[in-house]
Order: sequence, then structure tokens, then C-alpha cells
Amino acid sequence: MPHFTIEYSANLEPCVDMQALVEVVRKAAVETGIFPLGGIRVRAIRCDYSAVADGRQHFGFLDMVLRLGEGRDLATRKKAGEHVFKVLSAYLDPAFAESKLALSFDMQINDKETSWKRNNIHEALQAEPAH
Repeated sequence: MPHFTIEYSANLEPCVDMQALVEVVRKAAVETGIFPLGGIRVRAIRCDYSAVADGRQHFGFLDMVLRLGEGRDLATRKKAGEHVFKVLSAYLDPAFAESKLALSFDMQINDKETSWKRNNIHEALQAEPAH
């Protein structure tokens, strides 16, 4: 972990490069220095069907949820979350200028007793040169 899941309204695609956006979030997560590199995942899911506010078709949204393992204190989580949100928000400044949209970001802590994982990426990162 951390796993970032981004859901967004389809009407954002003309003004937001979603592949670039997931890379912006990935880099921001690395910059925090608190997440294991091999655990970072960022995914974006297009929502073809959505209704926002009073239903006007040009209103859009981007909602990001970070699922995070236990073990980091509140101050550390807040500092990391604020950094990621600031970077994401800045990336979306042009979209805010072009359109009407709502941006949200929530962090959720997974209970280690009910969270199972298998990952061999950590070892691969140690064995392979960085990109």
C-alpha cells in the first residue's frame, strides 16, 4: 500500500490527460517519502454515467481515495495527504479554469488483520536499475 483509486466523470477527458494525472499522483506519493515504492498503485476509473449537483451535463468530478496500511501517525498522514492534494489540485488548475468540477480526496486506513497482500515488486525494484 498505498493504493490510490480515482473515479472521474467522463466529461473531464477533453481537458485532462488521465495517464499524465495518474503519473502526477504517483510521483507526489513518492515525494512524500513515507510510502514503500513497490506498494504504490494509482488507477483511474472513468465513470460514463454520473449526475452532479443539479444535473447539468457540464459539471464534472474527480474523487480520489487512498487506501493505506496502518502504522503512520495522524501528523504524517496529514502532511503526505496535503502534499498529494496540492500537487493534484495544481495539475487540475487548467481544468478548473475551463470547466466546473468538484475535486475530493479521502484517506482510508486498512485494518492489517483483514488485509491480505502478495507482492514481488519490492524484490524486483531492488534487483533492477531504477527508471
